[in-house]
Amino acid sequence: MKRKTAAVLGNVLMGLGLVTMVGGVGYSILNQLPNLGLPQFLAHGAVASIFVGAILWLVGARVGGRERVADRYFWVRHYDARCRKSHRHP
Repeated sequence: MKRKTAAVLGNVLMGLGLVTMVGGVGYSILNQLPNLGLPQFLAHGAVASIFVGAILWLVGARVGGRERVADRYFWVRHYDARCRKSHRHP
């Protein structure tokens, strides 16, 4: 797969995951209001859609090549010995 195609597919999957998660959270919140009369059996599906959306988000990040962003900006700067300013050169 070409890099541009992978980036577009990753962005689409991340967007779909975001929409799925927000929709699941929104339905879970709206399901708590008794005057709307939403079916109760869909509440479990709404909670499951949060996890499905998170998996879609992670797959999109992996396909689009963005899985290392957190590593580069947090882990490497705080815990990797190669990026510390206090290392000594012989």
